[in-house]
Amino acid sequence: MAGVRVLVGTRKGAFVMSADGTRTTWDIQGPFFEGWEIYHLKGSPVDPNRIYASMSSGWFGQIIQRSDDGGASWQPVGNGFTYAGVPGTHQWYDGTPHPWEFARVWHLEPSLSDPDRVLAGVEDAALFESVDAGANWSELAGLREHGSGPHWQPGAGGMCLHTIVVSPRDPQRIFVAISAAGAFRSDDAGRTWRPINRGLHSEGIPDEDAEVGHCVHRIALHPSNPDVLFMQKHWDVMRSNDAGESWFEISGNLPSDFGFVIDVHAHEPETIYVVPITSDSVHFPPEGKLRVYRSRTGGHEWEPLTRGLPQGHCYVDVLRDAMAVDRLEECGVYFGTTGGQVYASRDAGDSWEALARDLPAVLSVEVQTVA
Repeated sequence: MAGVRVLVGTRKGAFVMSADGTRTTWDIQGPFFEGWEIYHLKGSPVDPNRIYASMSSGWFGQIIQRSDDGGASWQPVGNGFTYAGVPGTHQWYDGTPHPWEFARVWHLEPSLSDPDRVLAGVEDAALFESVDAGANWSELAGLREHGSGPHWQPGAGGMCLHTIVVSPRDPQRIFVAISAAGAFRSDDAGRTWRPINRGLHSEGIPDEDAEVGHCVHRIALHPSNPDVLFMQKHWDVMRSNDAGESWFEISGNLPSDFGFVIDVHAHEPETIYVVPITSDSVHFPPEGKLRVYRSRTGGHEWEPLTRGLPQGHCYVDVLRDAMAVDRLEECGVYFGTTGGQVYASRDAGDSWEALARDLPAVLSVEVQTVA
């Protein structure tokens, strides 16, 4: 029977949680890399034993680690992230020029077909690629050199490329999201890019319908229908039926349309999950009730999923990379909080249990299906 492995990145290390297909008993290993901020931890869809980790420290900088044995052991791999060509500048909040500076790796996206190929989204916003399992990295500079680049601005967490989605139907097609520039798409494996933000509206920028300047928090799709995209934005839950050419709002009856995570059921392409947060200045659930909301209709109509979750005096946040789904027959859903809890549902969200309650603040949650 296939099992699952949940990969958890936190403010003070990484944890690996494993269970068989019943998902009733969990083994928790870690922390690995104690004291390091683990921005993202993700395994290869091709080789479950291959896992990549991005770790950052104010003292020691940025390091990529790789495991070839399912997280039992790790080795640092090439960390030469150098912006290609002339570094260039982008626009700071006050409109003054600001040089591109490499701060950290926010997101790692292993290839759907090659365990040695992996993409990395970094701060300041740029996309890098390794074709040798992380030993060497090169920038896919067409994104940063897009004509709109000088006008990108940082979101509250920095100017980060935090989301990378590769189409399972066409590996040449890549979607990325940048805070606070917006969503972009490449149809030639990252050589050239164009903004895909038509239909997004953002208050606080001079032109709320601008081509760039939108603070996209997360993008998700279902493998069976990769032209349908779901987005959690800085205000608004959005949907595109044409691979990002246009977007429309699907926030419907949510108690708040602000949040960070969004994900799609493994077997139901119209079933999506979000975790509403009170506002952009109040980062905890509305009314202090931790509720995952599920739509079985692709948006607009949402139901709260609360069984097993705290429904009073809960003041945690759920960050953009901190939700994942497994691929077992009865889809499992997992998410982590800034309070150090990791919750799991074995029944597509109908009920929840805590796998851990006292970890450091959770930055990312990913899941693998393993033999």
